[in-house]
Amino acid sequence: MNEASESQGPYDYDLIVIGGGSGGLAASKEAAKYGKKVLVLDYVKPTPLGTTWGLGGTCVNVGCIPKKLMHQAAILHQSLQDARTFGWTFDEKVSHDWTTMKDAIGNYIGSLNWGYRVSLKDNGVTYVNAYGEFVGPHKIKGTNKKGKETFYTAETFILATGERPRYLGIPGDKEHCITSDDLFSLPYSPGKTLVIGASYVALECAGFLSGLGLDVTVMVRSILLRGFDQQMANLVGDYLESHGVKIIRQFVPSKIEQIEPGTPGKLKVTAQSTDGSETLEGEYNTVLLAVGRDANTKNIGLETVGVKINEKSGKIPVNDLEQTNIPHIYAIGDLLDGKLQLTPVAIQAGRLLAGRLYNSSSVKCDYANVPTTVFTPLEYGACGYSEEKAIEKYGMENVDTYHSYFWPLEWTVPSRDNNKCYAKIICNKQDQNRVIGFHVLGPNAGEITQGFGAAMKCGMIKEQLDSTIGIHPVCAEIFTTLSVTKQSGKDVQQSGC
Repeated sequence: MNEASESQGPYDYDLIVIGGGSGGLAASKEAAKYGKKVLVLDYVKPTPLGTTWGLGGTCVNVGCIPKKLMHQAAILHQSLQDARTFGWTFDEKVSHDWTTMKDAIGNYIGSLNWGYRVSLKDNGVTYVNAYGEFVGPHKIKGTNKKGKETFYTAETFILATGERPRYLGIPGDKEHCITSDDLFSLPYSPGKTLVIGASYVALECAGFLSGLGLDVTVMVRSILLRGFDQQMANLVGDYLESHGVKIIRQFVPSKIEQIEPGTPGKLKVTAQSTDGSETLEGEYNTVLLAVGRDANTKNIGLETVGVKINEKSGKIPVNDLEQTNIPHIYAIGDLLDGKLQLTPVAIQAGRLLAGRLYNSSSVKCDYANVPTTVFTPLEYGACGYSEEKAIEKYGMENVDTYHSYFWPLEWTVPSRDNNKCYAKIICNKQDQNRVIGFHVLGPNAGEITQGFGAAMKCGMIKEQLDSTIGIHPVCAEIFTTLSVTKQSGKDVQQSGC
């Protein structure tokens, strides 16, 4: 063991990371690379229904990974329907088995959990499955699932505790509803499902459940996909509705009652219109809450050490070095106030923070122009400004929006969803027509957006996009031929290749 790996000074560890999700694991392994003595504390409080999971955080266990795999299961259903038009014949009735899918995805996630434990060990990071709570400026209490308490000290701390789904605070919500924390390991098919919420979690789950052949309704309080470009959000909603998802707008649930127990049982949902004028009742097998997430900052002793949080959101304000108001305590990932809640952002911030702390680096995490994708049945990829935000920042007169509908070649033979896919870029006329917003609705939106995200990092302008030769025939080539601005009012429906 080299000298650098010995604990410096009076503390047990150089660094303690609270939270074993994407950000915490990245930061801990990077710090260990520089010879530091590192401890990771990770603990999953069971959901009200008792669901829990292994090391790796939300994304791996109850987020992006199982979500994308269930989305893929739904895409395969659509592909089966398309296959007949391409000459494939299969006589047997096609049906879906929830348990087979759930077990296969669960087995894969189990292998990831194991991989993270091995990776920490290989990197010389100590991992303890215990709930971390500050009891002093440099001291943490770790409580394991048996209630045993152990105390640890460190020179520096990184908070990476992430978020958990919010409940509604109405009668029956915790007793009878599930959240995304429960859905992916649900031991039975959810049956007729009501999804409450309009977040990307709500719409993604509604989309793949419907794609698996279930009866799905979404109850929305106000707008879809708050924070995203609203034209794109509404097109996502239109597509869901045209593919069988029912959307009840401007209603909020007031009470959930169990009519019959079972797997699934039967629930009665009472809801009120947002203006208070109407009451609705409906019966469902499963009610999935996806109404937002709360930061895990309440019971980890932050008040003991004086770390300030945003009282309204529970999130932690940090400076551009991810430092809280207490200099030796840092925070990364979803619990940051006003930052993007995305796995790769947490990983990047964690790695760079460890580099600044222990490797004389000065590189900060760049939170601008981060590409992302919503995996609804019609996928939505975005990078940069929404149209609303661009106009708000630069003024209507300084913004040009180039756009077009398109029809993926793969969808022409099955003759479905003509002109449902859509592409638009938002350009700043005062800055060489620089592309400041990129939006695409269509298959493989994430794969398309990733490359254009790199181009936007390089400062792409419209002229460079125009001089890029497209690959034919693919969906992404539409961005190399965009010629019609929204401002012109010209038609952008496509009639073919």
